[in-house]
Amino acid sequence: MAIPAGPTIDAVLDLATTAYAALTELGEEIEDEWSYVQDLTEAWRGRFEEVRASRGDEVVGPEVVVAIDAAVGEIARISDPHRAIDWLSTFPQVTLLALGERP
Repeated sequence: MAIPAGPTIDAVLDLATTAYAALTELGEEIEDEWSYVQDLTEAWRGRFEEVRASRGDEVVGPEVVVAIDAAVGEIARISDPHRAIDWLSTFPQVTLLALGERP
């Protein structure tokens, strides 16, 4: 999924949320970590929604699009559920930093 021209934070977060859902699904394959995965997912999705609520209509620059696209591309290559779990914390932080937000 590509980010449209003149993208808003809302559009970027849509892409990030979709990619994050796939990462979550992969991490859920580790049965012993299911609760941990759910807790992480809930916390970071909540943080994304805080940003969306306060800044969703703001247009982002091309450097933000490049950064988010690169991060999404990186997590799309993950096939190991354990590595996916590692990225459940990393990916949202990268996304938020690219948007100029605190993680």
